[in-house]
Formats: sequence, C-alpha cells, structure tokens
Amino acid sequence: MIPTVVWGTGNVGRLAIRAVAAHPALELAAVIVHHPDKVGLDAGRLGELGHDTGVVATDDVEAVLAARPRAVVYAATGDIRPDGALADITRAVRAGAVVVSPALYPLYDHRSAPPEFRDPVAAAVAEGGGSLFASGVDPGWGNDVLPLLLSGLGTRIDAIRCQEIFDYSTYDQPDSVRDLVGMGQPLDRLPMMLAPSVPTLVWGGQIRMMARALGVELDEIRETVDRRPLERTVTTRTMGVFEAGTQGAVRFEVQGIVDGEPRLVIEHVTRIHGSCAPDWPVPPDGGDGAHRVIIEGRPHIEVTVEAADEGGNRSAGGNATAVGRLVGAIDWLVEAPPGLYDALDVPLRPAVGRLARTGRKQP
Repeated sequence: MIPTVVWGTGNVGRLAIRAVAAHPALELAAVIVHHPDKVGLDAGRLGELGHDTGVVATDDVEAVLAARPRAVVYAATGDIRPDGALADITRAVRAGAVVVSPALYPLYDHRSAPPEFRDPVAAAVAEGGGSLFASGVDPGWGNDVLPLLLSGLGTRIDAIRCQEIFDYSTYDQPDSVRDLVGMGQPLDRLPMMLAPSVPTLVWGGQIRMMARALGVELDEIRETVDRRPLERTVTTRTMGVFEAGTQGAVRFEVQGIVDGEPRLVIEHVTRIHGSCAPDWPVPPDGGDGAHRVIIEGRPHIEVTVEAADEGGNRSAGGNATAVGRLVGAIDWLVEAPPGLYDALDVPLRPAVGRLARTGRKQP
C-alpha cells in the first residue's frame, strides 16, 4: 500500500479523500487542513464517506511531511494563491513525495512553463527525489487525452474544439466565481481570469500539448472574450444574490493558430444562471454542465461527457473525474523515475480493482 496524504478538504479535497479510500493500491495516511475548525475531524467525515477512518485532520504540515509519505494529493486552491500553492508543492516534492495536483495551471505543460514556476519544482525534484503531475482544470483529460484519443479515429483533422459548458449556480466557491471569473461584478470591471494573457497562462499549456502530440507547429495562441449581463436578479443556493445588470455569463476561447487558422481551441461557456445568454451553447440534455470535444474533419466527431456526483451535481462530477485521473496516476508515478510529468507522459489506465462488487442490480 502507498501511504498517501490529502492536503486540503474543499471542493476537490473531499473528493480526493474518497478517491484515495477507494483505490486498492493506496492507503490514506494523513489529511492536512487549514481551517482550525477542521483540525481533529475524522477524514471519513470530511470526505463524506459515511464512516470513520481513524485518520484525523491536522494542520501540522511539518509533522506530516517528516513522516515521508510516498504520495500527496495537493487539493488546496492555487487560483488566488499561486505562490502559496507552489511553495507547498515544492515542500512536498522536496520531502520525496509523488505529488498530484490541479492547483498550478502553468505546470500542466511544464516544458513551456515560466521559469518562476518550473525551476523551483525542478530543484525540489533534484534535491528530494519526488515528482509532480499537474492536471485537472475543466477537468484536464477533456483538453488533452480525450481529444487526442478521438483524433486517432479520424482520417482528416481540420480542427479540434474542447468545450466546458457550465452553470455555476450550484458551485460553492465564491472567491473563484465572483472575484476571479467576475460573476455578479460590474461589466466595466475586468476580472483577473479574463485579463489579457491570463487565459493563455491557464489553458495555453494544454493547447501546446495537443500541438506537440499532433506534430504541428503553432503560429501563436490567441484569446477571445465575450461577456453578458444578467437581465434579472437571481439567487443561488450556494453563493447568494447576483444582481441584474452585472456579469451573468462569459464565453472565451484560447485558440491555437496553425497556418493562420484557429485549429486547436479550448472554449468556456460559463453562466451563473441558465437564463443568461440562452443563444450560447448549452449541454445537449439541457442540464447544468457538460464537457464536449468536437473534431472537425472526416468524419465529424462529437463526444459529450456529463459527469455527476454528490446528488447529481455536475460541477462536483467534473471535479470528481479530474481527481480520479490524478489519484489513479499515483501508483504509476511511484514506479516512475523522479521528475515533472504532464498528461502526455502519464497513461490513462483502466480502474483495476475498483469495479464495485456489492450492491449491483441483479439481471
């Protein structure tokens, strides 16, 4: 069994606890929390497992890493604290751990990452012998392994479009939704996530990975952004009131330009309420979220993934699939040499040992 730490117990961390507990090769060794109210709580409660695990949460990072865990799922946010997330992750890598995390977007493609992100991790790998695999934004596989797998089914590829379409009214992360993305903010205020070059910082690495895998040279990466106001005030279950006239929907693209045309595109269509921007793309079933890959060419291929968790919540489902990809890679990474890894390095493998054997319906 591989002793594994879950660091952070928010929207991603509670799913990570469940994923580690379900993996036959992993053993939950510790849970690190920041909020003092969570210290001492059993991991089973924090991960909503329905039973205690005997592992209680701690905020003593030094003690946890001193025990030399073999793996760490770093689930704390990096959206609004990238420097803090980088410091935490390098600390775990320097302690010799395999680290998997969605927190550091620039390291999704470490080959093109800015030196201020890549160099500290590379130094920690050299010093401590750990590893890092960063992936998971919307939800990682939707912009790398899935479109590349589907491209292999075509005879001619004209363009690849990866879409995330989501209604965030059920997403309980106000710092990201209100401040980073700008939902509920005046349209004359440009939120951080939509500022020029920021979408490329977050999603450009995945564009570059697709180009590298397909053997094409990028002319450049471009961005487009469109925003719409709410026509009426709405109240969400998790994040409260969003006023009429404020930003209610945003649509942007990160475009990989090949031979002067946008050939590799990552598109986001995000709403705070389904009534906003009804003419923009929606999930095929009309639900609150989906991930789509569209391969233009011969043949034309479209695949839609609708994942749900925690009572049918699709934002939780998207997070769960991202976590599943990361946690499912740990045992492979433990056997691999120390280093920085991306989604093209780490194979997507069958869920060996995780097929449920109880509670199945009889034929």
